[in-house]
Amino acid sequence: MLARLYIATGGVLRPRANPQTARERYEAAVAAFFGGGHAFAFWKGRVALYALLKALGVGAGDEVIVPGYTCVMVPGPVVYLGARPVYVDIEPRFYTTSPEAVAAAITSRTRAILVQHTYGYPAPVPAIRAAADPRDIPVIEDCCHTFGGRVDGQRLGTLGRAAFFSSQWNKPFSTGLGGLALTHDPTLARRIRMEQEHYPLPSRGAAFMLAAQLLAYELLVFPATTAYATRLFRWLTRRGLVVGSSGRAEFEPLMPADYLRGAARVQCRLGQFEVARIQQNLAARRRATEFYRAELPRLGYPVPDLPAGWDVPLLRFPIRVANKTEALAQAARYKVEIGSWFECPLHPAETDHQAFGYTHGQCPVAERAAAEVINLPTHRRVTPQDLMRTLEFVERVCRPANPAG
Repeated sequence: MLARLYIATGGVLRPRANPQTARERYEAAVAAFFGGGHAFAFWKGRVALYALLKALGVGAGDEVIVPGYTCVMVPGPVVYLGARPVYVDIEPRFYTTSPEAVAAAITSRTRAILVQHTYGYPAPVPAIRAAADPRDIPVIEDCCHTFGGRVDGQRLGTLGRAAFFSSQWNKPFSTGLGGLALTHDPTLARRIRMEQEHYPLPSRGAAFMLAAQLLAYELLVFPATTAYATRLFRWLTRRGLVVGSSGRAEFEPLMPADYLRGAARVQCRLGQFEVARIQQNLAARRRATEFYRAELPRLGYPVPDLPAGWDVPLLRFPIRVANKTEALAQAARYKVEIGSWFECPLHPAETDHQAFGYTHGQCPVAERAAAEVINLPTHRRVTPQDLMRTLEFVERVCRPANPAG
């Protein structure tokens, strides 16, 4: 913790430091982790996706296939570029993009396909590419829920033409806010770099505020305090007192004036530090994942069998409950960290789905999952005591959803 605090404050208190050098080091560390290629750092993950889509030439009249079980900030860049999101359903075991739904949604206007590794479970990228590659449609991996997962030894994020990542508060590692784009395609890499160079850096005030929030997060936010901290953060965000993850305009959807930003120095310094210790992070997530896989079945929560060759240190462990609203309301009382992803096909609940082109009933499997799934924590701060308290909460408060209901 002390190392993160030192890095965070150093990221904004050295006025003569070159932010570009910090960015280059961070991007080099990420590229090396993924076996080469080219990485690009941005203020947020959605900005990385915007730059990636624009570099691919996505624009007015185009279609981009998007999973109908995601954060609304994912179709946002598609809409901002004048294209149309085409939503496809998920498969019910791992909540990842259905290859059959993707194949059925491809048209002559399809310009890109977004494939989400939901909760860290690997999406069936090879099956989706089997439909996309003959049409020369690029597959983009949404890796906002994974950093280090593998399939048959190959890292998630290297299975498609490109990938984008988030390093927000609750992502595989945190720089407060932050995003990355990754590709092994040199031509696409040049186009992303040209796009990135046009984005200004966040203001010094925004960087200072982010560093202060990182300090508060390190000192105050633990599994037992997460529910209270989340409520406070949302209250402060609505009043403009902190750097929020999203602005109100993004739910409408309107692109905010300060949307396109490069990465601040504090983000890059923390990001490089987190990549250097990512194996510790992944080890903690593997331990928590295996704990839930071993213990939840005896409480009536089935866990899916994992295919051979999968290495899945999950970001969150999803389970289906029949009383989701009650479970979320009770979490703070039990001092457990329970997540609501996803509250609806385009999370969060306040999203104007119609404005983003989503119609109720379009993705029935995703809609049912949104009504039932809560998720359990796996991160480094989760102690064995936290795991036991979470399991006790699930046993006392939650009711397994009826699989046939």
